[in-house]
Amino acid sequence: MSEKRLELVRGLGAWASAAIVVGTMIGTGIFLKPAEMAREGKSVSIVFAAWIIGAILSISGAFSFAELGSMIPEAGGEYAYLRRGFGPVYGFLFGWTHSIVGRPSSLASISAGMMRFLSFIFPVVAAPLFTVHIAIPGLTGWLKPYDFVFTWAQPLAVLWILIMTGVNYLGVRLGGAVQVFLTSIKIMSVVIVIAVAFFSAAPAARAPDPFWPDTSLGMGAILTAFLAALAAALWAYDGWEDLNLVGSEVENPQKNFPRALVGGVGFVAVIYLLFSAACLKVLPFSSVASSLHIASDVVARIAGFGAAAWITWAMVISALGSMNSSVLSGARVGYAMARDGIFFKIADGIHPKYRTPARALIFQGILASLMALTGTFEELTNLFIFAGWIFYGFAVVALFRMRKTEPDLPRPYRCWGYPWVPGLFVAGALALTFNIWLQRPGRSSIGLLLILAGLPFYRRWNRTTSVAHNSFGM
Repeated sequence: MSEKRLELVRGLGAWASAAIVVGTMIGTGIFLKPAEMAREGKSVSIVFAAWIIGAILSISGAFSFAELGSMIPEAGGEYAYLRRGFGPVYGFLFGWTHSIVGRPSSLASISAGMMRFLSFIFPVVAAPLFTVHIAIPGLTGWLKPYDFVFTWAQPLAVLWILIMTGVNYLGVRLGGAVQVFLTSIKIMSVVIVIAVAFFSAAPAARAPDPFWPDTSLGMGAILTAFLAALAAALWAYDGWEDLNLVGSEVENPQKNFPRALVGGVGFVAVIYLLFSAACLKVLPFSSVASSLHIASDVVARIAGFGAAAWITWAMVISALGSMNSSVLSGARVGYAMARDGIFFKIADGIHPKYRTPARALIFQGILASLMALTGTFEELTNLFIFAGWIFYGFAVVALFRMRKTEPDLPRPYRCWGYPWVPGLFVAGALALTFNIWLQRPGRSSIGLLLILAGLPFYRRWNRTTSVAHNSFGM
């Protein structure tokens, strides 16, 4: 008699599910991207428009993913949806991209962002150890030369990736409990910054901030500025979809998916808008655009460096919360694919004691550590966002397809505003990815090549799986 295969346990309740959504979204992005949004947008109105449109797109995606998650509550998220909606190869391409590039680069960027926070308190963290000039002959017009600077931040980022991997190795309930704790601390710290700013004395008279964009630049330049600011905002919002990656571990998924996704995104959107308003109340727009640690600068302006140091520690905790939920949810995709025989065998298997995808967690941690050693925060986020939003949009297209091909499939939650709400999300994802490709053709083209590089592996693994099934008469 064959040994019964171990399965993942449904150990994530309503609060842990919501904490994954909120905890992943509120991380390094809110503390590092507002300056980039101000630099790219060049006006207050464009910055706030980017936050609002980013929230609308994220909530539209959350409504769509709530139907997908309650309809197909399986580990792997988009992997399961694309596999069922379009066929195995499409699910594989998402899982390949997510496991090899997307999640490791996202996890590495969060850790790199945390090191940037620490460098505010301990400047030695950012002190250069050595520099390497990189230029590819004949391709400098396509891939601009740059200096790779190695600091203490890279090995320290690896250390924290390994620690958070170990926490989630020991059990999903431990990972979920840690997530609730870290999320509560980070929300409290962001609210403190907002309250300190709004209840502080009015700032001294200063030149008015540039509220409206400069129309003399033309509509094309204004649209480009808005889309660049939107891309930065969407990195700050990113993470709402992570709950779907642990779909087979969510208790009562029919109710907890829509509550956690839609409620979580709406809550974070309000926090982000208030945070940006608080920053602009205390600092001039130009200071926001040039800030490396916006929350620390706001508090330092009001209460001095000592208080700013405490807020910086809260930012570190915020990053830890994002890293924990990113580790917790990300490894489930590689596990689901390896379980199906179309990924590296090392990622398969459930730990007999802790009931976690232990080997997939280790595999993910190694890749993230390698990326953390070789990239900076901006480089790693750029690597992630292009490929990620291609598959976000494609997963919602699968929702449309399954409404046609499987109309009788049980749908405990049906997407509000269908077909307009999911249609808006798909259109936004298409516009975003196309604009990123226009702005960064080199990096984006490399991203596409990495996605397509999975096809030879799929043919090999699929052939091996088919032979195995035929051997057993399946």
